Amino acid sequence: MSAREGQTFEHRGSRLVAYVNLVKLPHTVFALPFALVGAILASYRRPITTGEVIWVVVAFTAARFAAMAFNRIADRELDARNPRTAMRELPQGRLSVAEAWAAVLVASALFVVAAWRLNPLCLALSPVALAWVLFYSYTKRFTRWAHLVLGAGLSIAPVGGYLAVAGHWGRPWWMLVALAVAVMTWVGGFDVFYSLADMEFDRAHALHSLPATLGERPAVRIAHALHVITIAALAAVGVATHGGAFYWVGVALAAAILAYEHSLVKPGDLSKLDAAFFSMNGMLSLAFFFFVLVERLRPMLAAGLGVAGGR
Repeated sequence: MSAREGQTFEHRGSRLVAYVNLVKLPHTVFALPFALVGAILASYRRPITTGEVIWVVVAFTAARFAAMAFNRIADRELDARNPRTAMRELPQGRLSVAEAWAAVLVASALFVVAAWRLNPLCLALSPVALAWVLFYSYTKRFTRWAHLVLGAGLSIAPVGGYLAVAGHWGRPWWMLVALAVAVMTWVGGFDVFYSLADMEFDRAHALHSLPATLGERPAVRIAHALHVITIAALAAVGVATHGGAFYWVGVALAAAILAYEHSLVKPGDLSKLDAAFFSMNGMLSLAFFFFVLVERLRPMLAAGLGVAGGR
């Protein structure tokens, strides 16, 4: 019997836990904080409401739920053959394909409703965003750069968070591009790490990934380069938004976490891969969000203490 994957739970017959495992719900911690970062940056342009925050969270979670459930449907036969994924819900029959499709449809509908509740621009863009995140599931069949397709899908989160609050593109125009690039390269880099565990399986089944195509060492070097771009892009966002001290602390901490993550993953030694993939990246997104939030609240905190503050 194959070992259970990381970040999955003992379901003991629970349908709710089966759905949680189907979409790896704990992985929401990766990009959801960046959706909220986008919303916070937009709040410098327009006041943000509690309702907008709630609908941003609903929209992101629903889109990710739909994308992950669709991915499990598309890959169910491959998952059944792969020892690492053979214990997933569809190969094991804990959920049926019909139930997975129902999850995709309900989550997709909820995403569109959330976009509608936010503003007309989000509603107009919602089919494009949904199509992209569903399209990702087939990219490993024809391109080694599927990692960046996944990253581009999750980079919709901070852009969507900004548009949800501001209702228009950011200024300067390249700020949101830089934020999207930061998330795309960050996710693409750690997805390269994640795919190291499936390198031989991917080769045997004509699936494309950087490790399967180039080998471990070149793939790890590309992940290094992608994460250098991540930090450079976050710095560019700081320049564009005149980020304060706490923002730059967040960037520095993100760089330190990525450096430590890369120290855990070495070609030929994947023993710490799970810690590098989940723990470090979850910590990065939460820490960066925290410092962006503190920077946004700094004027109010300073005013509350009777100290001049602000940007």
